[in-house]
Amino acid sequence: MLTFGVTVLPDPPYTRLIEVLQQAEDQGFEYGWTYDSHILWQESYALLAIAATQTKTIKLGHCVTNPGIRDPTITASWYATTQDISNGRMVMGIGRGDSSRRVVGLKPVKVDEFERRLRMIKDLMNGRKVEWNGKELELAWVKEELPEIPMHVAGYGPRALGVAGRVGDGVIIQLADPQIIQWIMETARRSAEEEGRDPDALQCIVCAPSHVSDDLADAREQVRWFPAMVSNHVMDLIERYGENSDEIPAALTDFVKARKFYDYKEHSRVGAKHGEFVTDEICDRFCVLGNPEQISAKLRELESIGVDQFDIYLMTEGQDETLAAYGKELIPQFTGVAA
Repeated sequence: MLTFGVTVLPDPPYTRLIEVLQQAEDQGFEYGWTYDSHILWQESYALLAIAATQTKTIKLGHCVTNPGIRDPTITASWYATTQDISNGRMVMGIGRGDSSRRVVGLKPVKVDEFERRLRMIKDLMNGRKVEWNGKELELAWVKEELPEIPMHVAGYGPRALGVAGRVGDGVIIQLADPQIIQWIMETARRSAEEEGRDPDALQCIVCAPSHVSDDLADAREQVRWFPAMVSNHVMDLIERYGENSDEIPAALTDFVKARKFYDYKEHSRVGAKHGEFVTDEICDRFCVLGNPEQISAKLRELESIGVDQFDIYLMTEGQDETLAAYGKELIPQFTGVAA
């Protein structure tokens, strides 16, 4: 069954993030996420703790945080603490770090270190003992009656997806192209199987903007920033694997050939100049656009290839209208089938 989430920027005023998450909860969304980029926006860890006290049922977390900008023991302790505050509603999304690290002059966390830190965080935040820096650590105050905090891992390349398969409870995929999604999940599940884990238990979480409108041309203008954001990660893959590598599908790498630059000051902003190279075709492939019938058809396609959650990146105009359209016309189509 396809479930639904929404990702909201931690933009000032901070009350807006709380308001949107409350709206999403009322409209039937099961997950409420936010970015973690403490220079570009307000500190999301503070805001999610407030959201935990101002919502009742929606699950909360980062899409995504990273294990390198803060000491990873702090990240683990914060999630465990907020699991208590929220009465068991936290869910972690975590990646190697893009804007959060690059804006302050750091590169994404190296893959081997990424895996080492994720293994520790997953155990520590869930009350298990860990060995770290030559010390045995335990959050002895973690409540046993609360559910496990799941860890969903974001990645595009084979090595990062290997970490997702070996360590994660799910894979966070920042695009809605079925062909690429299937390749990503096959890659992660292969690693899960090699690790002796159940590959079918690995959840698939797809994140992308969705603009509900009969005006497809305008909808595309709302989302050109998104494939441009994805191109940051693709450029990293090309640097590592080469432009024509057999390890990465051309469906993921071809579109960046026309890319000229990226300005983090316009990160995830409608009308960002660095998105001008993105074609209409890529907007349609990577996002979920159109009238309710067109959007429903795309969501059905995603569901048919095994997507577990569709998470709207709500960085477009008409946010309240998007939430209302999903709550009234789209989410009931999927929950109704399950019932």
